[in-house]
Amino acid sequence: MDHRIHQVPQHALQYPSVSKPKQHVTSSNFKDILTEQQQPPKISKHASQRLTERNIHIDEQQWQKIGEQMQQAKKKGITDSLVVTTNAALLVNATNHTVVTAMGREEATNRIFTNINGTILIND
Repeated sequence: MDHRIHQVPQHALQYPSVSKPKQHVTSSNFKDILTEQQQPPKISKHASQRLTERNIHIDEQQWQKIGEQMQQAKKKGITDSLVVTTNAALLVNATNHTVVTAMGREEATNRIFTNINGTILIND
């Protein structure tokens, strides 16, 4: 039988610290929230060039629908998403509410999209 006293590291006896849930403080009022949800997404310079080069036309109603779906994706924690419409595929950043790049639907058919964590399908 071993009668020696064994040292136990102190960190093994300490309880893990319990962190308090983070509270998000927002100063937005109802009007700001409503306005934000009704705005179409911002289009980056790169995306604007791609839309022009590839002759992709998206009407105002579709932009509104894309914006609404981006807001829903953001609420679900999606940051970067692929938006697929009948005539285009758009890579968007839901956090910044911005279209990053665009390509025609045919061009996107045989592509692999990386660094996205969500997909939004929009039917007309």
